[in-house]
Amino acid sequence: MTQPPANPDPSSSLPTDDDAPWIPDEWLPKAPSSQKHSPKKRSSQKQIKQHSAQLFPIPSTRATDTATESTAAHRSEVGPLPLVETAFLASAASLMWLVNVYFPPGPFLRILFPLPIALVYLRWNLRAAWMSAIVSGLLLTILLGPTRSIFFVMPYGLLGVQLGFLWQRQARWEASIFTGGVLVAMGTFFRIWLLSLLAGEDLWGYLVAQITQFIDWAMRLLTNWGWIGLGALGQPSMELIAFSAVVMVLFTSIVYLFTVHLAAWLVLGQLGMAMPPPPSWVQVLIEE
Repeated sequence: MTQPPANPDPSSSLPTDDDAPWIPDEWLPKAPSSQKHSPKKRSSQKQIKQHSAQLFPIPSTRATDTATESTAAHRSEVGPLPLVETAFLASAASLMWLVNVYFPPGPFLRILFPLPIALVYLRWNLRAAWMSAIVSGLLLTILLGPTRSIFFVMPYGLLGVQLGFLWQRQARWEASIFTGGVLVAMGTFFRIWLLSLLAGEDLWGYLVAQITQFIDWAMRLLTNWGWIGLGALGQPSMELIAFSAVVMVLFTSIVYLFTVHLAAWLVLGQLGMAMPPPPSWVQVLIEE
């Protein structure tokens, strides 16, 4: 019997090119051609792009630029300069109130109480003005206690914000003086109520008693001057006295606001801040 060879060649069992079956060229996979797409294929791709653009719109460059500008403006508002100026002017307002409490120089320093907060509003915005008023109140709370700090915030802190709001919008002096006078009068009545609550006494009755004495003195003076008919009026009623008290407080508040406007027109003009011009008769008085 014939035996197989001892060491057969392994490469002899592999198929060769001659043994491979013949395959037509049409059946073989073709390599991707580098030719341009057909017009039909280009139109289909264009439709796909338009459809995807409708589903996922890309924001326009103008909207992106506007958002960038608004973000930059917001960052500029919350930068270090507004914070530094707000803190400095708030401390200046608190320092003036502190000096007036311990060393009162008369009504001259009182005229400048609302000006630092109004200057913050004119320099920056409403948010900075409110921050200045609140910081001044907190600082005075630490130095003098909550009661006197409340007396500063109401009405002078709110008055500074209100004056800055009106001056920035170039409101007439008549409007700002009247609204500020009403605010200061409300602050006076709030102070009387709070002090009466803390002291346990009726300070409004004391004020009415003082006004009653003043009216009696005025009536006696006019009677001595020959106004005999005034004696027939008799004792004024409590309603008349209360109305006279309210009118006197409002009148003094309006006079105070007029002096504040004069001081602000002179001070802020030197700082280059835009403020409504005074009426013509005020300019004539100042020039003369």
